[in-house]
Amino acid sequence: MEDKIKEMVKTAYNALDDKKAIDIKILNIGSVSVIADYFVIASGSNPSQISAMVDAVDEDLGKNGYHCKCIEGIQNASWVLMDYGDVIVHIFSKEDRDFYNLEHIWADCEPLDVTTL
Repeated sequence: MEDKIKEMVKTAYNALDDKKAIDIKILNIGSVSVIADYFVIASGSNPSQISAMVDAVDEDLGKNGYHCKCIEGIQNASWVLMDYGDVIVHIFSKEDRDFYNLEHIWADCEPLDVTTL
């Protein structure tokens, strides 16, 4: 099961990277929360890029059999939350990412490098 979850994280990371996402971070939240095992957090420079990032993540994870339970925030494309169960993808505008600062809120969680998964 853990390998499947890590594969989801890698797939989401690579989809974001392919769309030139800014400052992609992976947080292992599983030890401090029951809502998910991992957060993947990234920023886009404008609403069009953010929408393209959302589409890429959804398409690439869908090709591998992972389907999103819920997507929130797509209407204004300043903070989009994509819930895949064990993995939650957050895609922000720079301003909203700075404002909400999830990395600080979840500072007790272990940050990971995609190469270590």
